[in-house]
Amino acid sequence: MAITASHVLAIAGSDSSGGAGLSRDVEAIAAFGLRTAIAVTAVTVQTHQQVLTVEAMPPALVADQMRTALEANPIGAIKIGMLAAKGTIDAVASVLRAHANVPVVLDPVLAASSGGALLEPDAVAVLTHDLMPLCRLITPNLQELALLTGSRSVGSEEEVLRQGRILLDAGAPAVLVKGGHGSGKWSTDILLRPDSEPVRFEALRLNRQLRGTGCMLASAIAALLALDATVEESVRRAKQFVRDNISRAE
Repeated sequence: MAITASHVLAIAGSDSSGGAGLSRDVEAIAAFGLRTAIAVTAVTVQTHQQVLTVEAMPPALVADQMRTALEANPIGAIKIGMLAAKGTIDAVASVLRAHANVPVVLDPVLAASSGGALLEPDAVAVLTHDLMPLCRLITPNLQELALLTGSRSVGSEEEVLRQGRILLDAGAPAVLVKGGHGSGKWSTDILLRPDSEPVRFEALRLNRQLRGTGCMLASAIAALLALDATVEESVRRAKQFVRDNISRAE
């Protein structure tokens, strides 16, 4: 009898404020009826306004957490958030190569909403070229997309598409560019895949702020992939989930 995948493995940092990272991952995954196994990549000391301390876990410890989580539970998908250091990226990639059948969603966390750096600058190239090709979907926001592609910023949609295709050319199988940090009445996310037309997800921009929405979105997508939804369906349903949470935020 086949074992139903009932867990998502969340690989990310802790957030002492509870506003982002693993706290949001567990919350989002549970909302879809699944359980969360975790691999802690870093311990952070944060408020909702600033990052005070970041203590990265040893890469071998991160890899060991992943291996035991995958051995102990029926893992249907993996969500990756904060990785902090180049060595951790290498360690995570080494484990993923041994579990190529498990879909992976990568939220490339480079900085906190409050501005604190959460990934070493020299690790960006390793993230792009060594880890992204092992993932099912990458979910950068506009600022992360610019940093990952060595660009100054993202302006027009034409520039968004150009930069997104750079990541596809680097080996990413699919890229969801999140438009939440943009401006204007409408917020547009764009799903890019090789040999496919871009798929746009448009919604009226909400006049509310909620930390950890990137964590929530990537975790919700991973949960839906674990439930055998397609990438496009997972993105659509996960976006509605996050939007509902923002609407309820005080």
